[in-house]
Amino acid sequence: MLNIYWVSVFVATIFEVLWVIGLKYSSNIIEWITTIIFIALTFVLLTYAGKKLPISTTYTVFTGVGTVGTILVDIVFFGEELSMIKILFILLLIIGVVGLKVVTDSPQIITEKEKA
Repeated sequence: MLNIYWVSVFVATIFEVLWVIGLKYSSNIIEWITTIIFIALTFVLLTYAGKKLPISTTYTVFTGVGTVGTILVDIVFFGEELSMIKILFILLLIIGVVGLKVVTDSPQIITEKEKA
């Protein structure tokens, strides 16, 4: 089950894919400002998640999912070529990310009522 901290990692990953694309394709001040905002949001969300999740797993999941997301967006929207070797390595990344997520204990979120 995903908790709010893992959700923040995955949302940060979406922003990462957007700002990486922005770094390549931004061509005016509005696009650059948007890219900078996405960078800031990424790090705010990762910092939030890192307070409760193991940072090694958090960062590995973040970079792995971000890499796969960036490759897929590049293929779907920008015509990057897809080869069998890319598919193999994307699958290896996904297997590694899922494996780390499965073997990492998620923190239990304790509400104020449960503390009392």
